[in-house]
Amino acid sequence: MMVSLVTGGCGFVGAAIVSALKARGDEVIVLDLAPECPVEGVDYRRIDITDKGAVIEACRGVDTIIHNASIVHTKQNKQDVVWGVNLGGTENMLEAAQQQSVPRFVYISSGSVVYEGKDIENGDESLPYSSVSQAPYADSKIAAEKLVLAENGKGGLATCALRPHVIFGPGDNRFMPALLAKGRNGQLRFQVGRGIWLSDYTYVSNLTDAVLLADEALAKDGLNSVAAGQAYFITNGEPMPFWDFIRKVAARLGFPPIKYRAPKSLVYVIAAVVEGIDTLKGGTLNAEDGLTRFAIRYMCTHHYFSIEKARRELGYNPSVTVDEGIELTCQHLEATGAV
Repeated sequence: MMVSLVTGGCGFVGAAIVSALKARGDEVIVLDLAPECPVEGVDYRRIDITDKGAVIEACRGVDTIIHNASIVHTKQNKQDVVWGVNLGGTENMLEAAQQQSVPRFVYISSGSVVYEGKDIENGDESLPYSSVSQAPYADSKIAAEKLVLAENGKGGLATCALRPHVIFGPGDNRFMPALLAKGRNGQLRFQVGRGIWLSDYTYVSNLTDAVLLADEALAKDGLNSVAAGQAYFITNGEPMPFWDFIRKVAARLGFPPIKYRAPKSLVYVIAAVVEGIDTLKGGTLNAEDGLTRFAIRYMCTHHYFSIEKARRELGYNPSVTVDEGIELTCQHLEATGAV
């Protein structure tokens, strides 16, 4: 039986990956800091990935590492904490892979590694990494992805990186909850900016399909795999205006429609002030509501990507459309009493 290890396996994306691996028939080890793992029948270990000794021991006898754990933090503060987990944790996982002779390593990266605050239209993997600092999250993900891909071939380890963008689906504890909160207090009546900017979205099961495909490609041919040392954009391949996505969700959940448009420049200044106040107070993790300078830039630029490389080399084909994903997500929110 294949032994797969997933970091951050108790969160939204991580738990979905764990469930997919379990359904494949793997024995799954989960590393996280949550009180308990939401997926039953796995070997859950409460281990901090910044604890090098602990992760090295946890990787004993593992066939593949799916490194998903990271801190998503788009404010310009708490840099040490974000870098410590996102890069330091990745360094530890790679060292553990080498010391325990783990043959495969799939890194869950981000589309933000190539984002410089400017439009990206159908961008592919030939885009360079961003040379402009956007936020500790994006900066640390760039450094971590570079490290993962550079490790390919060392000690027999085959690595690859997947770059999803705006992941959503049942169990999301970040994107959809923020929309719900804004819907309840009437903030979804306002659109930021007056333009129409296209964005990509990734339904969570499409991402887990890509994870399995990448792992299977590495398992089949090892260091000779077409995926070895490669990065792939993973999205639904259905770019649509960000605010159209919001309108679809709002309409499905019965919230009033967007009626007003707030100037980007004004909202950007407000976001900068809010970030500044937060920084003066020491900074807060996992408390973002879309009001950061990074988020405002994201909302007001094109950023969508080509998935042709993933289609061609991994056989990736998104099976759940954006509209289907919105419906499934809203059904789940209703069933769990979230709305």
